[in-house]
Amino acid sequence: MNNPITTTPIGGPNLRAGVIGLGWAGQQHLDGYNRASGVDLVGLAGLETEHLQRLGDQYAIEHRYADWADLFAGTELDVVSVCTPPSLHAPISIAALEAGIHVLSEKPMALDSRSARQMVDAAKANGRILEVSFNHRRKAEVTAAKDLIDRGLLGRIYYAKAGWMRHSGIPGLGSWFTRKATAGGGPMMDIGVHMLDMALYLMGEPSVQTVSASTYAEFGPRGRGGANWGISSKTGGDGTTSYEVEDLATAFVRMSDGATLLLESSWAQGIGHDDMYVTLFGTEGGAELTWNRGGPQIRAWTQVEGVDAQLEPRIGANGGHAEAVADFVAAVRAEQLDGHQGDEALTRALIVDAAYRSADNSAEIRLEPGSAA
Repeated sequence: MNNPITTTPIGGPNLRAGVIGLGWAGQQHLDGYNRASGVDLVGLAGLETEHLQRLGDQYAIEHRYADWADLFAGTELDVVSVCTPPSLHAPISIAALEAGIHVLSEKPMALDSRSARQMVDAAKANGRILEVSFNHRRKAEVTAAKDLIDRGLLGRIYYAKAGWMRHSGIPGLGSWFTRKATAGGGPMMDIGVHMLDMALYLMGEPSVQTVSASTYAEFGPRGRGGANWGISSKTGGDGTTSYEVEDLATAFVRMSDGATLLLESSWAQGIGHDDMYVTLFGTEGGAELTWNRGGPQIRAWTQVEGVDAQLEPRIGANGGHAEAVADFVAAVRAEQLDGHQGDEALTRALIVDAAYRSADNSAEIRLEPGSAA
C-alpha cells in the first residue's frame, strides 16, 4: 500500500508529528518538534505508562498509545521520529514509510546493513524522506572545522583519526544495550557510529573500499564498567552479567581515493579519563577537535600567505537533536528527496557491518558498491 496519507502541502497547515520511544532520545525529539515552527505534536507511543502520561501531558499530545502500530492506525501523521532500541528501527520505519509518513530515525540506523537497505528502499519506493539523527555532527566544533575545510585552509583530508573512549560507561549492563539481538553491537554501534559519521562528513563523504577491525569484551562480561545511568541486571552467582557485545572496537578504514580513517570506540577501558576526538590531516594543514579534555576545543594548523599559523576558530552554539529535527522538517516542507532518503546513513551501517565481520573473521573486508551484509 503506497502513500495512503497525503503529506501536508508546502506552505500549508502545520506538519503533524509523532514520536515513538519515551527514553532520553525520544524526549530530545519531542523537544525538537516543540521548538520547530509549523509543527503540531499529535502522537506519542511507548511502553512506559508513566512516561507516556507525563510526556503526553507536558506537550499536550492528544493521541497516546503503548503500541506503535496503534499510533499509525489511529493517528494521521506527516512525520514521525523512531527512538526505540535499534532492533525496532527498521520495522517501524518501513511501516511508516509505506504509510506515507516521513521518518527521522535515531542512530544506529538499524541492527545491520540489510535492514538499513530495506529502509532506504522503502523510502525511495514510497517517495518519502528518511533521515537518521546524527546529532553530534551538529556540534559547534564540527561546524567550525567544516567551514575551514570548505574554505580550502586544510586542503584535501587524506588521513583522519576519530574516537570516543570511555573509562567506564556501559549503558545498562544486562539491559537491551548489551544484548546483540536488540542493540546489534556494543560501543561501535552506540557511540562509534557518531565518530564515524563526523569523520566521513568532514572528509567529504569519500567512497569506502576496505575495513579491518578488532573487537574486545574484557570488562562487561565480568560486570565491570557499568555507567551511572541505565539498569544493571547481573545474572548468575559468580557475578557475571548478560553481556553479548564488545566493550572496545577499533577499525582501519581505507577509502577508494587513498585516504584512510582510524576509528576507535569503547564503553569501558583502562584509561584515566574519557576521551572524544577527531583529528584531521590535510594537504594544506590539519585540525584537532577534542571533547572531554577540559571542555570542547578546536585548533587548526595551516599557512597564511606562506607563514605557519595556528588557528582557533570562533565557535557558535551546538545544534544537537533540535537542529537535526529542524533540518528534517525543512527537508519535508521543501519536498527535498534528493540526498534525504537514508543513503549516507546506509554507508555508515555498511562500514559498521564490515567492521564486525572483519573482527569475527580476523580478515580485511572489501565493500562492494551497493552491497549489504
